[in-house]
Amino acid sequence: MTSSHFSPRNAQAKATDLHAKASPDFAAKLAETQALLRRAAAEFTPVTQASSLGAEDVVITHLINSLQLDIPVFVLETGALHTETLALLERTQAHSRAPIVVHRPAHESVMQFVRQNGQAAMYQSIALRKACCGVRKMEPLARALKGQRAWITGLRQEQSSARAEVPLIDDSEVQTASQITPASPSAGLCKLNPLARWTWGDVWHYIATHKVDYNPLHDQFFPSIGCAPCTRAISLGEEFRVGRWWWEEEAAKECGLHVKP
Repeated sequence: MTSSHFSPRNAQAKATDLHAKASPDFAAKLAETQALLRRAAAEFTPVTQASSLGAEDVVITHLINSLQLDIPVFVLETGALHTETLALLERTQAHSRAPIVVHRPAHESVMQFVRQNGQAAMYQSIALRKACCGVRKMEPLARALKGQRAWITGLRQEQSSARAEVPLIDDSEVQTASQITPASPSAGLCKLNPLARWTWGDVWHYIATHKVDYNPLHDQFFPSIGCAPCTRAISLGEEFRVGRWWWEEEAAKECGLHVKP
């Protein structure tokens, strides 16, 4: 799946102007998503939303708030996020009905990693990049998911070939609770993906229609936004996630949050 909408020729255009185009069956998809979120609040408690503050996640948080569901939201503030992401986090905390819980990595763990490997360690090898993700993302994720029965993500089938079969409800790890480790903190939890069938156009149609606050980096051709050192803008014809860890081969491009044990 290529995202041909991203092009320097459109540098002055907003992401909403470029991408907001609903699928013919968008109304049915929206109803399906709303039903799943209502079911999550009623049947899967305790449940929480994992938000990177990307386009998909701000849509889900807006739906949780508009449906007045008692589903808290958590954000992993890795210590390496873009200033635009941090500003959006503050605005979201200020205006969200749902609690926005921020989890940060252990300061000493980050300092030890930087002392041993340097701040540019992620570019040196896949092992060091994943170790950085382990310190900044996976350990805080384990804390965020502790005691939860399920978690809600913004995964979509269109995002990459590795996510092409993402289901609305993924209970494949429910029977693996005994396998919980720092590398697999979601073992034993059900994963809910309410936007699994949405297109990129659907996401931006919702954002434009409901005037949802979003990360301005999306206007600068960042479809997928992570830590600042590991995210770049993409060009015409490139896939959605090619701007993440762009120096690595496609098969390596996950931080661990959505990798099954």
